[in-house]
Amino acid sequence: MRKRVSMIFLILFILTVAVTLGLYFSSGKSSGHQKQDQLIRINEIDKLIEDGRTKEASEKLAEYSDDLHKSEDETGKDMRILAAGGIASLCLLSAGIFVFVTVLHPLKKISSYTSEIAKGNTDIPLSYDRGSEVGEFSWAFDSMRKELNKARASEKEAIENNKTVIATLSHDIKTPIASIRAYAEGLEANLDSSPEKRAQYLQVIMKKSDEVTKVTDDLLLHSLSDMHRLTIEEEKIEISAFTKKAVEDLDPDGKEISFTSDGITSEIKCDPGRLLQCIENLITNARKYAPGKIDVFLERPDEPKGTVAVCVRDHGTGIPDEDMPFIFDKFYRGHNRGQQKGSGLGLYIVKYLMTKMDGDVILKNGKDGLTAKLLFPEEK
Repeated sequence: MRKRVSMIFLILFILTVAVTLGLYFSSGKSSGHQKQDQLIRINEIDKLIEDGRTKEASEKLAEYSDDLHKSEDETGKDMRILAAGGIASLCLLSAGIFVFVTVLHPLKKISSYTSEIAKGNTDIPLSYDRGSEVGEFSWAFDSMRKELNKARASEKEAIENNKTVIATLSHDIKTPIASIRAYAEGLEANLDSSPEKRAQYLQVIMKKSDEVTKVTDDLLLHSLSDMHRLTIEEEKIEISAFTKKAVEDLDPDGKEISFTSDGITSEIKCDPGRLLQCIENLITNARKYAPGKIDVFLERPDEPKGTVAVCVRDHGTGIPDEDMPFIFDKFYRGHNRGQQKGSGLGLYIVKYLMTKMDGDVILKNGKDGLTAKLLFPEEK
């Protein structure tokens, strides 16, 4: 492109100069003929004067004077042609230089730059002047390079995070499986010498099996959420009865988890299986990071209006304030995790599921511990 445009400007410049010189020299030839004619006419006037024909000489002189004025006008016209051609040539040359410097040269830089980008070299910045004719264009290319670098960094981070979560979940699965195997071997070796001992062994096996199920569910949900293939099948449920049943399944004896409905018997629209998963995740987090009594209760928050909340409150120290802005991010683990193992998926999954069900989840530190609230619009 640069060669084509340069050639066009060069041809136009040459044509302008050629036309100007052609017009000038063609006028010069007629001027030469005029000079010869003037010499003849002067000689003629001299002859008339010598012959004493003064009247005729005077008439010829007047005629010759008029012709001289016309000749001067033609000469001025020739100079104007030359000046106009020179100005046109200079303007054309200036325009060519301007286009080369401000457009063609930057485009050449962009062409070389895009070749480097195509090779995968995205670390070289593109210098540009936002005020030039192609400055915005160059800025857009450099912005694209920066975004491409960000995307690559994010992709690399996601790959590393996936490796981390798979390794963590694999570890979390191996621990309960080892316990299941140990108690199964105890049953095989008839170490369950009494019905109470046998019941204890079976209870541990079932508990550890539930832990394995929980971890594999987290892994599956993590995979589905990444692919945006998670399906939500919503239906109307009565929130009080549903939550009470969920708590009883998690703590049949009622020794660890208490439930109060505060007289709330609202209907909400949700996916029951996904809501149960959210409640289980919150209770699991409370058990892990703040062992002790857990309170589950319903409330109608002042804000937002027209909502009902399923609340899970522990009696621990809460989440540090510096962790709050990031606590729902995938793989993020707060500073209060201590020695507890985990993948950083629990609260991310809760947030993801609540968003898919048109609800929300909020966390609030209080003097009595951390309260997690699952918010749903009430069905009228």
